[in-house]
Amino acid sequence: MTQIKTQNILIIRYGEIALKGMNKPYFEKTLLRRIRAAMAKVTRQGQHSEDGSAALPLSCHAYADGGLLIAEGPALEDTESEEKLIRQILRVFGVSTVSKAWRIRARELTKIRAAAADWMEQRLNESRPVTFKVFGKRADKTYPITSPELAADIGEAILEAFPDRVRVDVHDPEVSLYVHLRRKDVLIFDDSLKGFGGLPLGTNGKGLILLSGGIDSPVAAWLMAKRGMQIEAVHFHSYPYTSKRAEEKVLDLADILAAYCGKVKVHIVNLLPAQEALAAKCPENEMTILVRRFMVRIAEKIALRESCDFLITGENLGQVASQTAEGIAVTDRASTLPILRPLIAMDKVDIMALAQEIGTYETSILPYEDCCTVFLPKHPSTKPVLSHIEASEALLGGPEAIEALEDEVLASETLNTDEIES
Repeated sequence: MTQIKTQNILIIRYGEIALKGMNKPYFEKTLLRRIRAAMAKVTRQGQHSEDGSAALPLSCHAYADGGLLIAEGPALEDTESEEKLIRQILRVFGVSTVSKAWRIRARELTKIRAAAADWMEQRLNESRPVTFKVFGKRADKTYPITSPELAADIGEAILEAFPDRVRVDVHDPEVSLYVHLRRKDVLIFDDSLKGFGGLPLGTNGKGLILLSGGIDSPVAAWLMAKRGMQIEAVHFHSYPYTSKRAEEKVLDLADILAAYCGKVKVHIVNLLPAQEALAAKCPENEMTILVRRFMVRIAEKIALRESCDFLITGENLGQVASQTAEGIAVTDRASTLPILRPLIAMDKVDIMALAQEIGTYETSILPYEDCCTVFLPKHPSTKPVLSHIEASEALLGGPEAIEALEDEVLASETLNTDEIES
């Protein structure tokens, strides 16, 4: 085939952002900033020269262009770098799809036909004919042929170039070839890789996730980040009843989340003083909900100090004793901040499937205990009443004693500073 000069680019599309009206420029600029940061994780590594003596930059930049986001640069001429860039971009919340594409600056029909045939040639099968369909899009309405005519003309060119190796299938083609004719160039591509969608990180406030180390809470953090919320975390442990390895497991989960959420700061707090006081003075069957309320009050103090707007939990309605409707209602009354529960109505199997998709599942199921297993009652209350719970809390000695106990717990706080951006 006659080779037409082409440029490798990536076409990056967003979904929900297109509906934002007057706010669309803000969301688009934020998304571009996140995409550039994601690409920098690949391009800043560079590549070594042939003799291994120097690192050469693999530059790539992204910009908005005619309703699309375009990434271009030398990094896309290197197959390995291109694949790494695509993987990074697909993890950026707000990205709907990514397509590998060619851009040609010429808009003469003969050159478009030749470039489309060159693209199709790379997708042919040696042993049998490949079915295809062409989709033409004429964004420039001054161009002398219509979109359907453009598609028909390109299809004819491919049939002429490969008469025995291709055939048209308009219903279920193996290759769907898109030719997008614009004012200054033409884009040619076929399949699109699906991203997670959502909204760009940083466009919807900041939340503090109660990160337990189980399956649910990392997924809850991920879902809120997908809605544009920046994530910080607090982890409660009961050392020495719980092991240091359980704490490391939570930090591993934070590192996995960092691939999507950027840096995840983790506050690590020893809840044992509160648990021991509650076990000594309060009814055993109420331990679960009493401990949960302590967690929420302490998390709220950290959240307010760190300028977080919300608390986030992985609670799922009816899953365990503290997550009944009554238990959740009583827990809510311990906080003045809104508590977001993105998993509240999800089936456990769906939560597990999402955990596997985002990469947290295998770490979450490692058999290391968390603080919720300490002083666990044999018969926990599933329908707690707020007045009864508050009366049990009063057995600790009143508001000042509770405040002092919370301060004692907070005094154990340490901060994970090994924040990894994967």
